[in-house]
Amino acid sequence: MSKKTIALLVNTSWNIYNFRMNIVKALTDEGYEVLCIAPQDNYSMKLVSDQVKYIPVKMENRGVNPWRDFLLFLSLCKVFRTHRPDAILQFTIKPNIYGSMAARLAGIPVINNVSGLGTVFLNNNLSSKVAMGLYKVAFRSPFKVFFQNSEDRALFIDRGLVKESITQVIPGSGVNLNRFAYQSYKRKNPFVFLMASRLIHDKGLFEYLEACNLLNAKFGEQVECWLQGAPADTEQAGITKEQMQSILSGYAVKYFPFTDSIEEFLKKAEVVVLPSYREGVSRMLLESAAMGKPLIATDVPGCREIVRSGYNGLLCKVKDAKDLSRAMIAMFEKSEKELQTMGAHSRQLVEKEFSDEVVTSAYLKAINEALIKTER
Repeated sequence: MSKKTIALLVNTSWNIYNFRMNIVKALTDEGYEVLCIAPQDNYSMKLVSDQVKYIPVKMENRGVNPWRDFLLFLSLCKVFRTHRPDAILQFTIKPNIYGSMAARLAGIPVINNVSGLGTVFLNNNLSSKVAMGLYKVAFRSPFKVFFQNSEDRALFIDRGLVKESITQVIPGSGVNLNRFAYQSYKRKNPFVFLMASRLIHDKGLFEYLEACNLLNAKFGEQVECWLQGAPADTEQAGITKEQMQSILSGYAVKYFPFTDSIEEFLKKAEVVVLPSYREGVSRMLLESAAMGKPLIATDVPGCREIVRSGYNGLLCKVKDAKDLSRAMIAMFEKSEKELQTMGAHSRQLVEKEFSDEVVTSAYLKAINEALIKTER
């Protein structure tokens, strides 16, 4: 009897390599062949192994371009028809939408993951209305739709974008507890706050930068504020590579470029900060919590699931630099013992609710159910 093939369709190979390899490993350990479908980038060939194949597709991830999105749909139809996976796992917006439509034509069960709503649901414009209309059409056919927090799930159900009966909440993408190993908290001087994310408005970038200036004015060299991550693609989204020096020079922040070894930065930080406007479930907060870091985040979906105010961190108001600075000052003024306790609570929370095992078992169960149903 030949092995069953499970495909992963994602918007970048980088995303699979950095965020989905726990699922790939779980599938291969269960005896499945794995087919990774994503645009080609520097990580594509890192995906290939004896049990993992890689298929490139062209996909424009920013905005809505009807012609290019139609070509994506056609290319996915061809890939699914040629390789005939037994089930497909899909992540990110365009795979969820166009992959679902193509899989429906091919008669292949799909399991979608809505890992975050992004600017589509933060804005009320033509693009957001088109995207929601596409979701409504695409989500008629999936076998299962996973959400990473209950509020995103409720929003989709309330707007009639998906049937409640096929939805389920899972805790993010899972965290590798060995890679992001726990470190007992030890206070250092200077005291380092770290925000690690893309340099875009929706992550609360400028609120963080303004809060950094407020902390610098109050504490001077006792505190360092670090910013780590890739620049935005456009000026409308955030800070581009060309703007970086001129803009960041006006703030009391140390900038570090994007790295694949984020755990090395996390080791050096006292507190990790994410003032995002909305998340699915923030992977950065999960990875930081796994390493035993106290956390500061906005009181929004995707952040408050991880940051329990007073337990393992502090919550602040969204789009409010002064309230963010208040939380950062409060963290700085805590004793080493208080911060140790918060860090230990962070690790305990991830082990209990957000580990690889919790997430991958949910996927394996859904895949098994989908395969049984198609064999009837």
